[in-house]
Amino acid sequence: MSDVRLSKNFLLSELCKSSTATRLGIDNTPTDQAIIDKIKAVTENILQPVRDHYGKAFIPNSGYRCLELNRAVRSKDNSQHRKGEAVDFELASVPNEELAKWCRDNLDFDQLIFEFGSVTDGNAGWVHCSYVSASKNRKQVLTINRSGAHVGIV
Repeated sequence: MSDVRLSKNFLLSELCKSSTATRLGIDNTPTDQAIIDKIKAVTENILQPVRDHYGKAFIPNSGYRCLELNRAVRSKDNSQHRKGEAVDFELASVPNEELAKWCRDNLDFDQLIFEFGSVTDGNAGWVHCSYVSASKNRKQVLTINRSGAHVGIV
């Protein structure tokens, strides 16, 4: 799996890597080609454009999650991570709010969530972005923080 190239700068293994899976002995390797194709679409339409724009190497915090891993991190069974459609990421030295706004303004996506970020601490939180297809993407933008979910980046 580690040598499957999804785009110029990303490998399938990077989208499936999980310290939680390693710690718990969970095999987070996708075997369904349809899921691998969706992971590739997220990589080509979300991650690679971010990498190209900022010119900074990074590995996503969380990409694909099998059901067992998804439950271990206490996410919902219908999470887009389970389908290979979502990725969580951040870039060193780029405030997460700035990163979320760049994604909002420059990418075609299904859902963009600025999660647990802070305008006073650029390192807080992360960006969640999903991709379904050019014809099905909702372009939904949310902020999730301690006070709940909010429309837009706030």
